[in-house]
Amino acid sequence: MKKAERLFSLFTLLASRRTAITAEAIADVMETSIRTVYRDIRSLQIAGVNVEGEPGIGYLLGRQNQLAPLMFTPEEALALLVGSQMTQAFTDPSLALAAQKATDKFKAVLPESTKLLLERQPYCIPIFEEDAPYRETHALLRKACEVQFKIAVTYQDQQGQTSERILWPLGIIGWFGKWTLLAWCELRNNYRNFRFDRFSDIQLTDQSFTTSAQCSLKHFLSTVCDSYG
Repeated sequence: MKKAERLFSLFTLLASRRTAITAEAIADVMETSIRTVYRDIRSLQIAGVNVEGEPGIGYLLGRQNQLAPLMFTPEEALALLVGSQMTQAFTDPSLALAAQKATDKFKAVLPESTKLLLERQPYCIPIFEEDAPYRETHALLRKACEVQFKIAVTYQDQQGQTSERILWPLGIIGWFGKWTLLAWCELRNNYRNFRFDRFSDIQLTDQSFTTSAQCSLKHFLSTVCDSYG
């Protein structure tokens, strides 16, 4: 394991704990020597990570830690950048703005060599003005999912038939380039997926709903996985 990867693993281990862990325990988990643990702890501290503790007692991350530049490999940084671009292009304006701000923050801690690689990265996810109505739809449906309020919609199915429905919005799912709302449909008394581009009207009602073990995004996804297993 390269040193950068080892330091990242050590940081992740420390960040996952609420109590101190000894150098011996760290060495066992990471399958390395205690002497290497001491060196790596010191490397993190030099890089600006607030690791508290000492040999024989244990180590714990202090407050206000920040990821040092070495914490992102080039591929990890690229994955975050592409994910941010997709969020900005395909989700709602509020989430897109948050993604842009997050990208600016994470770029600020990258070494110059990684920044240069990101400038040369091959992915391009354009933001089209004609997609703006779908992004507004995304914002409304995300809110409905978060607050768990029913929505009244006018929807056109694949055959062009229009219907009025009351839906329980459970989650937003991306299917091969298309966004759909996964909802419990009161008309069908079952799960249904509704494409964003087939809604002609969406109204947030003042009626709340409650998910359950048999009616939730988690239950739907487990059912889908079982059907394809």
